[in-house]
Amino acid sequence: MTVKAYAALLRGINVGGKKKVPMGELRTLLAGLGLGDVRTYLQSGNAVFTSGTDDPDSLAARIGEAIEKHFGFPVDVLVRGGPYLKAVADACPFPAESLEGKQLHVTYFSEPVDATRLGAIDTAAFLPEEFRLGDRALYLYAPDGLGRSKLGEVLSRPALFKGVVATSRNWNTVVKLVEMTGELHRD
Repeated sequence: MTVKAYAALLRGINVGGKKKVPMGELRTLLAGLGLGDVRTYLQSGNAVFTSGTDDPDSLAARIGEAIEKHFGFPVDVLVRGGPYLKAVADACPFPAESLEGKQLHVTYFSEPVDATRLGAIDTAAFLPEEFRLGDRALYLYAPDGLGRSKLGEVLSRPALFKGVVATSRNWNTVVKLVEMTGELHRD
């Protein structure tokens, strides 16, 4: 059986004292699901692990159900394989190597996003901030950081991507998750 490396991206936990998920408990919970080599990164809902399954969506559903049962609240979970995470990082349309990690973000989507949803955004009004769509991902360049980004505020409106789970990570986290899943990958 081929073992694959995955990252679980949990949306909206440990923010402002809400939906608290201690990383130690999350690691124990994931290991209890039969996932191997479980590690977490930061307190914002990033976990890497190995599994013999080829179905990241079923992994995400299992993890989400286990979190709700254990912690008592629902959490949106996206699971992405290491090669996908690396491909997203490699496809970055912005000069990541010359930017600070807080200036560049990737929003991962549960499914492909139709570019026409974004057509009504007057991108010129937000310059120098910019965004580009990728493979189930959106890259956001926000020179003053996400907390001060007016374009980021527009892009985070729930109605814009209705029915699609979306969760964002800064570039430092994107790179770290690629590194961590790369360390776990084995054939």
